[in-house]
Amino acid sequence: MTRPYAPGYRIPTDLLLKAYASGVFPMAESATDPEVFWVRPETRGIIPLDGFHAPKSLRKVIRKNLFDIRFDFDFEATIDGCAERREERRSTWINAPIREAYVELHRMGHCHSVEARREGRLVGGLYGVSLGRVFFGESMFARETDASKVCLVHLVERLKERRFALLDTQFTTEHLKRFGAVDVPRGRYEKMLADALKGEAVFFP
Repeated sequence: MTRPYAPGYRIPTDLLLKAYASGVFPMAESATDPEVFWVRPETRGIIPLDGFHAPKSLRKVIRKNLFDIRFDFDFEATIDGCAERREERRSTWINAPIREAYVELHRMGHCHSVEARREGRLVGGLYGVSLGRVFFGESMFARETDASKVCLVHLVERLKERRFALLDTQFTTEHLKRFGAVDVPRGRYEKMLADALKGEAVFFP
């Protein structure tokens, strides 16, 4: 289910945070489209933190320490990596207003990145929004095999350490299902979201 957003080049950050708190998030048709639309899916993808599963082959990769994992080291480079055109994806939903809004959320402490580096180069990463005890995963990318998957494992470890209650993935994919992602109906998700936003917030850094 989508809700149109009037044409423009800026998404107010207070509006964006209120949208997340109500189970809604923005997308764009393409990187060059200046408009965004609001999405409230009938079913929502989540990864239960107590049901997260890292495949055996990935655990072997992690033990090799191939990547230097950092948090919030270069957020803007990470969102730009997520917006890159790739062979399997010719376009992206990250347009200029979305990039600007999430960079501002990062400056406010509400948006964070997990980054994989090798020999100083950014080779994979992910970013998402932190609100209350919820982390809303937005996008991920990899320039080397397994780089984004390793970032996901480190993200979940961080969320567990900080006592987050909910990891939202927006949608599920076959890739995310390998890690334990499941679909939940909108009503159930929104109750989980409301519960996770109650009480004292936890902090990602």
